[in-house]
Amino acid sequence: MKILIIEDDREAARYLAKGLREAGHGVDVAHDGLDGYALAEAGDHDVLIVDRMLPKLDGLSLIRSLREQSITTPVLILSALGQVDDRVKGLRAGGDDYLPKPYAFSELLARIEVLARRGSGKAEAEPTRFTVGDLVLDRLSRSVARAGQAIDLQPREFRLLEYLMRHAGQVVTRTMLLENVWDYHFDPQTNVIDVHVSRLRGKIDRGFDHAMIQTIRGAGYMLRDPAKDG
Repeated sequence: MKILIIEDDREAARYLAKGLREAGHGVDVAHDGLDGYALAEAGDHDVLIVDRMLPKLDGLSLIRSLREQSITTPVLILSALGQVDDRVKGLRAGGDDYLPKPYAFSELLARIEVLARRGSGKAEAEPTRFTVGDLVLDRLSRSVARAGQAIDLQPREFRLLEYLMRHAGQVVTRTMLLENVWDYHFDPQTNVIDVHVSRLRGKIDRGFDHAMIQTIRGAGYMLRDPAKDG
């Protein structure tokens, strides 16, 4: 997915762009409304993330101008102005969704994924079964097996594995795991992730020639199909 961030707070834009790139998306950034409009007008982005309070051209005027030009790229408005009236004005200006600051990155990521599907006209059913190589997780039966061998997981381990399998082949950061598996929106400054990943590795990889859960130094973790590494 290709995403355009239009945000004048450079630190906030840098944080957001870093998180989106870690999630595997392409990112362009503009720091004022005029530059953002010029990039958005090209129409080659899947989603626009637009701050309301922008220099040179405010966010709502930018969105109205795009809609007047029949540019229908989905827009997520990101703003510190979070009252009901503010959200209504943003949606009436042509925004597709509105997320007040401060926000949880995991929620933002989910919202832009929904907007991208809506923009492409594709409705995807929520999967109930994940398969990576010889590892299978079934959400309905709450069961896990590798090479046909049943694996007994605790609820938190199951959620952790499900998240890793949803993002198989991608780097999953500590922030993503804290927000999506533990529902933390802050760093608890503990080794809780390392402990659970180690336990999960012991159950998923022990007794097999190839490990599926890999540590990506300085970045996070990745679950891979060992057959693809060879």
